[in-house]
Amino acid sequence: MLKIITHPNPILRKRSQNVADVLSDKIQKLIPEMMETMKAKEGVGLAAPQIGQNIRLFVVGYKDKNLVIINPKIIKKSLLKEWDEEGCLSIPNKYGQVKRHKSLTVKYLNEGGQEQTLKASGLLARVIQHETDHLDGILFIDKAKNLADILY
Repeated sequence: MLKIITHPNPILRKRSQNVADVLSDKIQKLIPEMMETMKAKEGVGLAAPQIGQNIRLFVVGYKDKNLVIINPKIIKKSLLKEWDEEGCLSIPNKYGQVKRHKSLTVKYLNEGGQEQTLKASGLLARVIQHETDHLDGILFIDKAKNLADILY
């Protein structure tokens, strides 16, 4: 399992570079490791910067789907936004309300290097925005209100 780096590590604040070769051994090995780590930590998304890799790659585990999103570009966002609670594996035990677009369209490469277009709404749209923020060095605490610590 991969080690998740936590705030305030400076890697989390860097803008990530595009993945040049999706089919490289390094990337193809990294994808299942990220998926396994995300699931083991009970996350719904995990971005490469969270494991110390400043590349534009994240994975999403949502309902029955496992998505691999490489070099994403959000090309359309709804005008409507909504507040909802978010947390982050890199900021353990903190939650807050974040305002995000209700729906979006994203273009990206899948794990096979094929260009995809996905329309997402609700939780999936929120996860894509949260993980894309990671690729730009933005954390949910930068946008959240009513931050709270959850102590177990």
